[in-house]
Amino acid sequence: MGGGSGSGSGMGAPGAARSLSLNDLEGAGDYPKKVGGAYQAKPVCHSPQRVGAKGAARSGGKVVKPNVAVGHEIVEPSSSGADAARARVASILAAYKERLAERTELHLGYPYNLDFDFGELADLQAYSINNLGDPWIESNYGVHAREFEVGVLDWFARVWRIPRDEYWGYVTNCGTEGNLHGILVGREVLPDGVLYSSRETHYSVPKAARMYRMDFEEVATQHTGEIDLADLRERLRRNADRPAIVNVNIGTTVKGAVDDLDGVIAALKAEGFEEDRFFIHCDGALFGMMAPFVHAEGSEQAPLVSFDKPISSVSVSGHKFLGAPLPCGVVVTRLRHVAALSSDIEYLNSRDATIMGSRNGHAALYMWYQLSKKGLAGMRADVEQCIANARALLEMLQAAGVPCMLNDLSCTVVFERPREGAFIRRWQLACEGGVAHVVVMPSVGVDKLRSFV
Repeated sequence: MGGGSGSGSGMGAPGAARSLSLNDLEGAGDYPKKVGGAYQAKPVCHSPQRVGAKGAARSGGKVVKPNVAVGHEIVEPSSSGADAARARVASILAAYKERLAERTELHLGYPYNLDFDFGELADLQAYSINNLGDPWIESNYGVHAREFEVGVLDWFARVWRIPRDEYWGYVTNCGTEGNLHGILVGREVLPDGVLYSSRETHYSVPKAARMYRMDFEEVATQHTGEIDLADLRERLRRNADRPAIVNVNIGTTVKGAVDDLDGVIAALKAEGFEEDRFFIHCDGALFGMMAPFVHAEGSEQAPLVSFDKPISSVSVSGHKFLGAPLPCGVVVTRLRHVAALSSDIEYLNSRDATIMGSRNGHAALYMWYQLSKKGLAGMRADVEQCIANARALLEMLQAAGVPCMLNDLSCTVVFERPREGAFIRRWQLACEGGVAHVVVMPSVGVDKLRSFV
């Protein structure tokens, strides 16, 4: 991957081997800012659609490209004969499986642990397992996995230090749903609250502001991607008469930066916000699963993410660090808060407090199975290995002369964006502005990283 003219990556000229400086990263990684200041709701379409010469539709000055993706046509079996139809389906699926295997082998840019084996659960695919309703109140639908879901939630409650009788949560469809739920609870608890989050926050947070019609303050970041506490305080000061709902990133999307949770709490209190006037949601999509294991065994220091601190909710993805064949996640909040959006549903004979109605019970099974197999020791070993391998990749890139950086206790290595699109597509790199990154997951070993470099 080295930056010379003969390299396969198409990186810029290497120069001296060095880490990507913070100034370099800030300049290379600039990208259009999201909505800043108070969010003003606007309709999606500001004017009737009109189609340009090349078929692109325009709406409110935004170009909407036509659908160009190709799909596998669904052919009626009667038109080709049953045998021919089965042969066609088998051929398509075989080719698809081969492509999945190839793309999985060369996957580096997105935070998915692709090293898992759920063979023991294969027979359960014969059942439509639906955890609809509240995990704690069984509905009339009996084909569910609530006991596994509650087991998963209890595990997270222990590592995040919240007593069983003080928390509520559920297994979500993804990290975005966890953020949507956490922020919705915050809005219901503090209806006049302003939502604050950094400019390097996952796109689901400003999406929540749009969906819930919340005023949104986009806070500046440091060069590392961590929230700028001085800018946060200034924005809090401007809205001192309104409660604060703060999204804290436990690992940003691009740079893997962890916001200073203790610093955010101190900033809120310094600006006169008592605990009944702020709500903190922690977006731990990737690093939230790793954070409980970054302190030494037996340490008395509170974990990075802990309900010992005045936080209100935490969400993580289950398919990222833990690994699963389908997107999933967890959100945990304080029990006293969830009543603000709960309602009893007679049709279900349960309570509605989740974002989605039907929820995939298989996801709870997958997470329970992985956590049961790994245990705390296995999770800690995976975390330590990922951090070590990320540091190894950093050193390889430095030796190759590629500008790069790695935040402390992160497994996301950020580097100059490769020039060649084919190289980016081959390794499925996530790019933003002038930078790209590799997220070192348990399924990514040193040999693969050497091949990449």
